[in-house]
Amino acid sequence: MKKLYPSAHEALKGVVADGQLIAVGGFGLCGIPEALIDALRDSGVKNLTVVSNNAGVDGFGLGKLLETRQIKKMISSYVGENKEFERQYLAGELELEFTPQGTLAEKLRAGGAGIPAFFTKTGVGTMVAEGKELREFDGETYVMERSIVTDVSLVKAYRADTSGNLQFRLTARNFNPAAATAGKICIVEVEEIVELGEIAPDDIHLPGIYVHRIVHNPSPEKRIEKRTMTETKNDKAGA
Repeated sequence: MKKLYPSAHEALKGVVADGQLIAVGGFGLCGIPEALIDALRDSGVKNLTVVSNNAGVDGFGLGKLLETRQIKKMISSYVGENKEFERQYLAGELELEFTPQGTLAEKLRAGGAGIPAFFTKTGVGTMVAEGKELREFDGETYVMERSIVTDVSLVKAYRADTSGNLQFRLTARNFNPAAATAGKICIVEVEEIVELGEIAPDDIHLPGIYVHRIVHNPSPEKRIEKRTMTETKNDKAGA
């Protein structure tokens, strides 16, 4: 099956639609599929529910979809750094399912593994557990969390071969493998594409069986949210 597509826009054709549940990989602005997010914005689909650890920032990443009002609900663990998100949420224009970070990661992982639900102690005794089943194991109370299976997953990897085997780079791996496996259709953007067999088996972080479409984005922007510098003794001496 041909997995390589000439552009992010072509890769989304016939896949994305109004009202879908979409997982987007990344952590903050690290390892986000920025070309696919831009193409999703340009597709014009709306009323999306997006599962992502973060909600992007103003004017970049998922922040672009918030500006165009294409997202009706976010399922996230952190929503800071985005004034438009804050404005829409406080105005009642955007739904939010606030989920503990580890629980969100496990919801995606479990969905990809075919596990419909799991029990965790995280959130017991808080509003996170409201309306959910509680059960006792070995004298401790746990809350049942449903897993997540999405219509589409958009992820970012460093390298792919032509069969879709993926290699991630350092911390940019983050939520991407879990998001990829949770999607019924997984579309990935990568910086490098190589022939089958050029990635050593031990360097493959996600098998190509989970990947349906691949887009080449050799020069991603790779923004960071905040840059902090530490002044050293040498800096002070030269000042």
